[in-house]
Amino acid sequence: MASAPSSTSASPADGIHLPDTARDLVKILVAGPFGVGKTTLIDSVSEIRPLHTEEHLSEASAGVDDLAGVRDKTTTTVAIDFGRVSLAGGVVLYLFGTPGQERFRSLWDDIAYGALGALVLVDSRRIDASFDVLALVEESGLPYAVAFNAFPDAPRHYGEAQLRRALDLEPGTPMVTCDARDANSSVDALLALVDHLIATQEAVSR
Repeated sequence: MASAPSSTSASPADGIHLPDTARDLVKILVAGPFGVGKTTLIDSVSEIRPLHTEEHLSEASAGVDDLAGVRDKTTTTVAIDFGRVSLAGGVVLYLFGTPGQERFRSLWDDIAYGALGALVLVDSRRIDASFDVLALVEESGLPYAVAFNAFPDAPRHYGEAQLRRALDLEPGTPMVTCDARDANSSVDALLALVDHLIATQEAVSR
């Protein structure tokens, strides 16, 4: 990757083909537990029509998928979500949303292959739901950033230090808040990850 993007986004003229300015193509995972907003984030930022592999939740999944805190959710990603966003500086992110349930863990290695980093979405109403996903990202060795999706009823009284302790994050791991429904907010979260990837790469080079 080259230098960090200097502005939020720069979409191609036709919304399909890569812009002529594209120089660095980067595969990014959008990870997180079931119902945290991964599909919503990719929808909000993608400059192309996103690819979804969603299915309706069935009675068969009732005893498998934990709906605590997401009772209104009626669909789930069963393979990947895919989108693309072009950033200033010629950086193009290919976003791969991963299923959040343990039963889809076998897909992880295939989806993660070739990724440079991960944006891990967290729901502060159910922080413990993120532990398994964070462990999986760390086991893969991928640099990552954490983004707390700002649900309307999310608790506001937690400080940054408390949240970092709760997730056992390293001091250098970026932690931000975003609204997955809002394109600018979601791009800002992705930029935090991109800046982290550049810093990590430069540190390794030195």
